[in-house]
Amino acid sequence: MNAATESETTTMTVGSPVESTRNEQLHQLAQELLSATESLVPVAPLRDRLEDMSLEDAYVIQTLQLDKHVADGRVLAGRKVGLTSLAMQQQLGVDSPDFGFFFTDMVHHDGDSIPASSFISPKVEPEFGFVLKETLQGPGVTLEQATAAIGEVYAAIEIIDSRVSDWDIKLVDTVADNASCGAIVVGTTPLAVDPAALNEVSCALTIDGTTLGTGTGADVMGNPVAPLAWLANVLGEQGVSLEAGQLILPGSFTKAEPVTAGSSATADFGALGSLTINFSK
Repeated sequence: MNAATESETTTMTVGSPVESTRNEQLHQLAQELLSATESLVPVAPLRDRLEDMSLEDAYVIQTLQLDKHVADGRVLAGRKVGLTSLAMQQQLGVDSPDFGFFFTDMVHHDGDSIPASSFISPKVEPEFGFVLKETLQGPGVTLEQATAAIGEVYAAIEIIDSRVSDWDIKLVDTVADNASCGAIVVGTTPLAVDPAALNEVSCALTIDGTTLGTGTGADVMGNPVAPLAWLANVLGEQGVSLEAGQLILPGSFTKAEPVTAGSSATADFGALGSLTINFSK
């Protein structure tokens, strides 16, 4: 995949009128998504409005938004990999992962109360959260190298949200929309688990006391460290590294479940611990 990243020049070379028009369209769609993030008024599916929209187009749109946020002073906290479990791929009708970004002001912690009104149509996913102790620079990062780069493993929940109306998305829509990232919740105490043994860890997603999904680490792309290596290599092709200290979410154990004001959501890792968040109005 030729995914655009923050170090990549996102402005196309202006040559033919067709290239210029395409460039203007990509910028316009990025601005629409930025506006939707602020207004919480979703936009129509992008795939219907950009002829022959490609995955590369989608990542350019994503990166234009990243560049604007960084220019405005927001601090990158890490990356999320999405669509890594069969459950999530089936839910969205895709067969490949994607990735997005999140900033420090999007990170919440165990026990926090988060306004549901700050999202359009939020859903939650239980995940691991990896804090890197070493920088990973692809391409060529192996599973063993990715495992060795993990410092701490935390319980995490990703709150996904769609700036595209009614969650009417295909892969290019969600990629352009920052992989549908809304916010990140991470535990305050690392899980007592060896990063090499994450396949065996189980997790249940509970909402308002009812368990709605369960999975194991092996359900996340066969090994939850595999998305980390994949991400390092995809970004590495663009000259971008995953830096020590960054938080990386490798993907969900289960399919995403909706939440509303008054809901509580728990990622339950059994004897290893759990993470709970509450949604206020």
